[in-house]
Amino acid sequence: MKKILILAIGLFVTGVANAQSTDKAIKLGAKAGVNISNIIKDDGNNNFKTDYLVGYHAGITLDIKLLENLAFTPEALYSTKGYKSTSTFGEYTQTTHFIDIPILASIRLAEGLNVVAGPQVSFLLSTNNKFETGFGTAEQKIVEDSSDRFKKSLVGGVIGFRYDFSNKVGINGRYALDFQKNNENGTSQTPEFKNQVFQVGLGLKF
Repeated sequence: MKKILILAIGLFVTGVANAQSTDKAIKLGAKAGVNISNIIKDDGNNNFKTDYLVGYHAGITLDIKLLENLAFTPEALYSTKGYKSTSTFGEYTQTTHFIDIPILASIRLAEGLNVVAGPQVSFLLSTNNKFETGFGTAEQKIVEDSSDRFKKSLVGGVIGFRYDFSNKVGINGRYALDFQKNNENGTSQTPEFKNQVFQVGLGLKF
């Protein structure tokens, strides 16, 4: 995990340093938007239904032009994921907090319209569990540095689009899926699953 994190940070820091010394070939930006997340259940004690959970993402971006219609676009995002599960006993909500590092290629198909795709590394920060019944609400927050329940880093993939209204403002939509399970030995408390997230957001370039 440490090697992956160091590599991801190194790529981003290098890009930022270049962005400060290059005119328009490299642009620093920011983005924020909505996450609609759920899980894909794997083997283990997973005999329960889940619903989508609404969250958010926000962070910084780089746009590094390689060719006329091709750019390298890494990002560093704070992102919430998770799911809801309803039973006769009440509603259970699990919200996970991640730092996502998508390392994407952006291909321009037409004026303003780009397809983006590439790998993503996600680093788990904390988990919030909430259980609501007719009698009250119980909540639990777990900082994952002190827990061995879930993997602390996950590799996944991203595919989507970006539409630039100008050279400074654009919208984006994408789908992100973890390629790895959150753990290897699922239980009713920590079932095996993969995160999936639909994202819609607004981006600004400086």
